[in-house]
Amino acid sequence: MYSTALAAALSGASVGQLRHWRRRPPVFSPEYSTPHKVLYSYRDVVALRSIVYLRENDVTSLQSIRKSIKNLRALGKSEHLSEYKLVRSGSTIILVDGAEAIDLLRRPGNTMLARMVDVFGEFDGRVGRVLPFQQPVPGVVVDPEIRAGFPVVEGTRVGYDQVAGLMADDVPAEDIARFFPSVNAEGARAAQRFATYVSQYAVSGSSDRVA
Repeated sequence: MYSTALAAALSGASVGQLRHWRRRPPVFSPEYSTPHKVLYSYRDVVALRSIVYLRENDVTSLQSIRKSIKNLRALGKSEHLSEYKLVRSGSTIILVDGAEAIDLLRRPGNTMLARMVDVFGEFDGRVGRVLPFQQPVPGVVVDPEIRAGFPVVEGTRVGYDQVAGLMADDVPAEDIARFFPSVNAEGARAAQRFATYVSQYAVSGSSDRVA
């Protein structure tokens, strides 16, 4: 499970946006949420990346996305949002379902042509480049088969945060292997770079735009 800051870093949304999108009526609600704690799952982040892609450069309004999701559900599509491929086509939003492309906004239910987009890869978001999901930085990987998708040092099951925490306590990269034998100095530095990237989301959350 991911903290809000980590979900923001991996999805390309800001912490403020995620907070706003959870408000009622929600655009997207994480799988685990209580009045005191919010955690996002791997598939939550996949869904969030789709929303961030749709919002690129203010091309699609949040109201349009909310309406498209409502129409998706009205078509009987009740699975987690990550199960569906949503793309832009002109001024509308399309559900790509196998060989079909279904309009969800302008003429709900009608089939049309659409260009596929891989939201697992790198793409432009509203506030900059969204990193590749499965390898956000060289040396750190996100694999749903390893620790339920929590980012780890490549080739290990060691969480990036465990390594970065030791380095924050002044343990040199070359000495990380004393604590985690599978993590070499290069992997340790990769974990530190990714931790720095995530921390930028954590500290900027209160001032981010929320559209």
